Amino acid sequence: MQHLDTRVQLSEILGDSVSEETLTWIENKSDLIIKSKSAKELYLIYSLIAGKIDLAKKPIIRGINQGLKDYLIAQNADLLQIARIYLLIRVLESDKAYFSTKVANLIQVADTGELETFLKFLILLPNAGDYNQVGVEALRTNIDIIFDAIALNNPYPSIYFNDQQWNQMYLKAAFMQRNLRDIVDVEKRANGDLARIISDYAHERWAASRDIDPMFWRPVAGFLKGDLLQDMDHLFKSKDKIENLAAALCCYYSHDQEATKLLDKYPDLIQKIASKAVTWENLKNKL
Repeated sequence: MQHLDTRVQLSEILGDSVSEETLTWIENKSDLIIKSKSAKELYLIYSLIAGKIDLAKKPIIRGINQGLKDYLIAQNADLLQIARIYLLIRVLESDKAYFSTKVANLIQVADTGELETFLKFLILLPNAGDYNQVGVEALRTNIDIIFDAIALNNPYPSIYFNDQQWNQMYLKAAFMQRNLRDIVDVEKRANGDLARIISDYAHERWAASRDIDPMFWRPVAGFLKGDLLQDMDHLFKSKDKIENLAAALCCYYSHDQEATKLLDKYPDLIQKIASKAVTWENLKNKL
């Protein structure tokens, strides 16, 4: 996601979207941080930018790298967020070795809005992988907006989290009842440990007569053996049509012989999936 010219492109967006006075203030303050090498100034200015940006104005995003443009639009980036990330990139590019730990410590001093920006756009920083632990630390929160910033619509966990960290995020997203459809690269990061944990968690929920988000099953398609295959049979027999469809999607994409044999009992569901009338992306709309 990070490109050599990300800083330049963000600067162009700011130049098109804010007043010359505001842009000059941002550049001068960035120069001050770089020259003084002051963490205190970094944290202060990162916060004070809010008073310089008119949030009623929308960023003008044009003529930039398509990948960056798509990401900013997907994250509904506002001018304040763009200005803050621009500041961090400028500072890091000036002296990555010195400022990396200072930037990482933003998680300790930032307010909710400042931290949300940092996490949502972590992938744009020139040394994004250095902030793995910052992203993992954010998973501890019970504040929806902070958890969503790192977990939803964000490629950072898919690229930089190990399986244990990824699994922790996925399970907490389910526990917090977040929109699991918005987690990036679920199939790519699927793993046997997560499939087993999903099955165990489902059994606990069923024993307590509690529901499970049908999207929760998405990572298990490649691991349909034993208990998980029985779980699919349980979902097929459910009165909930969305659970039926979730089981069908898992079996259809598993390419396991036993799973295929189970799915063959439901030709109407096979047809819906084969025709793309039902996908994981539109599953929750099939009520």
